[in-house]
Amino acid sequence: MQGADKGQAVNLDGRELRVGIVQARFNDQLTGRMAQVCIDELKALGVAEDNIRHVTVPGALEVPVALQAMAESDQFDALVALGCIIRGETYHFELVANESGAGVTRLTLDYQLPIANAILTVENDAQAEARVVEKSRDAARVAVEMANLLDELL
Repeated sequence: MQGADKGQAVNLDGRELRVGIVQARFNDQLTGRMAQVCIDELKALGVAEDNIRHVTVPGALEVPVALQAMAESDQFDALVALGCIIRGETYHFELVANESGAGVTRLTLDYQLPIANAILTVENDAQAEARVVEKSRDAARVAVEMANLLDELL
């Protein structure tokens, strides 16, 4: 929810972290901005530019396979999924939204690797525009916080 009370983050020190970002190019004007906001926030949290790997894929359905390749490389402490799915006139919206989300969640659990899912699922362009900055910053913050938490727990 936009502007929700998210509580206080615990550990947002990204200085020692390596973060991978997979950006869907579908709706590229939006997702390209999402990637830049996410990268800027990661840097603000201390993640070195050399420790951020940003790749693009055609659309949201391709995001999980790129995330899986990154997870299998064992080179990342956290990953970020970026995309924007805007409802159209057919059932395809539900298919893409549900399957991309399920794929991201499955990878997080299978690899015990934090993956911040910022694949927007919105009704229209205005809703997407309203969420680009906040959700992209949130994704960076979630990736850093969860990487630090899992490092502590595991």
